[in-house]
Amino acid sequence: MPQLKAACVIGWPVGHSRSPLIHNYWIKQHGLDARYRREEIAPAAFADFIRNLSSRGYVGANITIPHKEAALELSEPDDCARAVGAANTLWLDGLRLRSTNTDVEGFTANLDDAVPGWAGRAGEAVVLGAGGSARAVIYGLIGRGVGRINVVNRSIERAEALRRRFGAAVHPAEWAALPSLLARCDLLVNTTSLGMTGQPPLAVDLAPLPLGAAVTDLVYAPLKTSLLAAAEARRHAVADGLGMLLHQAVRGFELWFGVRPRVTAELRTLLETDLGK
Repeated sequence: MPQLKAACVIGWPVGHSRSPLIHNYWIKQHGLDARYRREEIAPAAFADFIRNLSSRGYVGANITIPHKEAALELSEPDDCARAVGAANTLWLDGLRLRSTNTDVEGFTANLDDAVPGWAGRAGEAVVLGAGGSARAVIYGLIGRGVGRINVVNRSIERAEALRRRFGAAVHPAEWAALPSLLARCDLLVNTTSLGMTGQPPLAVDLAPLPLGAAVTDLVYAPLKTSLLAAAEARRHAVADGLGMLLHQAVRGFELWFGVRPRVTAELRTLLETDLGK
């Protein structure tokens, strides 16, 4: 009888993660003899835990805060994870522990789903924030042919670090430059935590933004942020953070269990209901 396959999400803390809801839904949908669990692992114990994934019964794992950089160092990263500087998905390839960053494809696939044809119209993008999520977004935008990416951050030094990492497509800018940058923007992306439940609001005046521009927010709690509400009121095409959360889960499931799952309306409704509790 084949051995049950298991994967997990590793974080500190990890109770907030919606990954078990997503992956166990797909496991049930495809009738697999598999499980997906949470593992709350302190930073001091993380290296030992992932070095012994197989002996713990796991074929792979998702990695969340604060372990993504450590996961990169302790595994064999692909080009994507190396470029972003963080790994969020691990899988065992024989005796090798390999890693990638599925936030990149989660971001672009969500836009493909919500705003079909966006890449062909996005000559210039504005990215708010310069943290780990911004790195994944920038790598994804460059890969899809966006020629100019204006990175707006209150600390210009962090934005300049992204230019050094990703090259001439990245243009660092201070917050005061935002109105003029929005006036020629085709895609606006919020990668900051501003607007998230419990965080300060994101104060952005969308008046300069061309009506054909698309707007996406990586925040998914609340589901409709003030940025997305303002964009919808102006009839911009929008993509929310929940879609990215769902799409970033697809590749890990395929790597662990050999089946490529689909992001469906039913699964999205399940997540929306859970977030509303």
